Amino acid sequence: MRAERLQSPQGHTLQGPLLLTPRVFGDGRGFFFESWNQRLFAELLAADGQPQPPPFVQDNHSRSSQGVLRGLHYQLHPHAQGKLVRCVVGEIFDVVVDLRRSSATFSQWCGARLSAANQQQLWVPPGFAHGFLSLSDAVEVLYKTTDFWTPACERAIRWDDPDLAIAWPLEALTGASLQLAAKDAEAPHFADALAAAALFL
Repeated sequence: MRAERLQSPQGHTLQGPLLLTPRVFGDGRGFFFESWNQRLFAELLAADGQPQPPPFVQDNHSRSSQGVLRGLHYQLHPHAQGKLVRCVVGEIFDVVVDLRRSSATFSQWCGARLSAANQQQLWVPPGFAHGFLSLSDAVEVLYKTTDFWTPACERAIRWDDPDLAIAWPLEALTGASLQLAAKDAEAPHFADALAAAALFL
């Protein structure tokens, strides 16, 4: 497996998120790859100069139709979540936003297309908001988290916040309309979250 950092549209490399590409063994019968290897994951983080996160404690599985946008979600301390995200059916545009106020890339975002075809995964460390847009007719996303879902710590930021200016590939939707959960459609703007101290130190 190899790991690479992602860049924001401003051209800055975000410290923390990693795009992971597995080593796939394929032949006429199909393919095989390790979707999770704790020792290798630890080595990749160490090579990138990152601390080891808490163990993964929860696996989530979502199914979405084309045009569904989920996010931007995060949890505050003491239940901040790291997430390891992969798409096992279809394709998504996966986005992370740096919410660490002490970071040089605070408020910047980066995105990657994850799909069943490319088999890539995105490591989203604690301190980042996360969301994705379903690009294909059917999408299934699996992700591991380093803490349990905790409603009291759960927060969201509007997907179309003008200060973040995320370039969602809405043009890739083929006739499907954008679909949002009510809580995502009504999520606060980034500036409001900042004013309410609902971000990370």
